[in-house]
Amino acid sequence: MDDSYARTLWSVIEPLHIVTYFSPECVQGHKDVGLKGFWMGYFGARAAPMGPVPAGVVEATFYGFHPDRVRRAVPDAWSFASPGDILRSREASAARALRRLAPGIDAAAEKANPLLAAAVEAADGAGRALFAANRDVPVPDDPVAALWQHAASLREHRGDGHLAVLAAEGLDGLRSNLLAAAVNGVAFDMLTLTRGFSAEEIAAGAADLAGRGLLAADGAVTGEGRALRARIEDRTDALAAPAYRAVADPEGLHALLEPAARLVMESGEVPFPNPIGLKKR
Repeated sequence: MDDSYARTLWSVIEPLHIVTYFSPECVQGHKDVGLKGFWMGYFGARAAPMGPVPAGVVEATFYGFHPDRVRRAVPDAWSFASPGDILRSREASAARALRRLAPGIDAAAEKANPLLAAAVEAADGAGRALFAANRDVPVPDDPVAALWQHAASLREHRGDGHLAVLAAEGLDGLRSNLLAAAVNGVAFDMLTLTRGFSAEEIAAGAADLAGRGLLAADGAVTGEGRALRARIEDRTDALAAPAYRAVADPEGLHALLEPAARLVMESGEVPFPNPIGLKKR
């Protein structure tokens, strides 16, 4: 399997995981368990596999968010809901969302889960805190909830590797977001809404990237910036790929997940553009 196939599989795994951020079932589930507001729901639910960790751990493992945004949610989240309660709520809510958005997903889950489980088991957890924490979450008995949990583990595995590459390239959370936005044609002010950076911080970060030759003075990506971003994605693929070599039929896994992933992407519940990097099909 070529390393780039890891990105092909990500393109169907990520949409199944992403319901936890945008679907009404999941947003309401976070509220029902006691978390206050969208961002406490986001940080609390995503960090819950690590236990009641302090804000600094969430800042480090989530990487691309302004520290102030993190600290408005964590550690307060743990005073409203225990990580165990959050985990049970998030898997049940995700399963409900997937069944609504992708009728017939139960049959796909029954076939895909052994393949996904093999990848999760084979994946290297060294230096990958979010992945390792998710892998230790007990797999639910509900096959669709299990599908979602496997997807969450594998997307965090890829994400942890991606952050290691960004750090090695000297790109912090703000600058990595700016470079990705420039490459994908996304307005920089979106980073205020989605990541919490101020206009002044964005301007300073963009100026720094321009000084490194990665952006032009007007914020457009340069050839050097585009090449760096491609190199980052290729290295991310290379770090993610070994897990999928344990899958007996990676093409078959893609075929099983693609119909449900397409339905999620076409549902209108995933915003475009989005900071995750998913694009309209």
